[in-house]
Amino acid sequence: MSASIESWAQQVRAGDVRAMSRAITTIENHAAEAEALLKSLFPHTGAAYLSGITGAPGTGKSTLVDRLATHYRKAQQKVGVIAVDPTSPYSGGAILGDRIRMQSHAGDAGIFIRSMATRGFLGGLSRATAEVALVLDAAGKKQILIETVGVGRTKLTSFASPIALSLFWFPASATTSNP
Repeated sequence: MSASIESWAQQVRAGDVRAMSRAITTIENHAAEAEALLKSLFPHTGAAYLSGITGAPGTGKSTLVDRLATHYRKAQQKVGVIAVDPTSPYSGGAILGDRIRMQSHAGDAGIFIRSMATRGFLGGLSRATAEVALVLDAAGKKQILIETVGVGRTKLTSFASPIALSLFWFPASATTSNP
């Protein structure tokens, strides 16, 4: 492994925001350095508690994520938020930018919020979501909140990594037959 990758991994583990942002972009773009960086970070993961927040559009997922982040920060826990949004057909980036809805945390160095586009990946997540959670875990975030893009019941990708999953539906959306 190159010295520059190891130095970058050390910056991520120290919680350097620019290094974390660069790492996430590298992973999202499937850049050549992504695999080596993840290999360097992986031994420093496993301490975070991951929570997935999903459900239909407009059910309050972002509000809950914002409130949970506030709660964890009051308890002095470092928080990472991965907000998965629809993909812009123009830029390929996140179209809604859920971090805009969490402006109260903008000046808090103990929270890192990243909006990610699905980039055509179905099921409410981005293909890079699990790897991005590893980056946040290695960076010392003890609570990682993963908010999916609003999804329907049949479109939800299985969460393989979160320990806790909250699913939000409008009461009127229940049907007599369950999947």
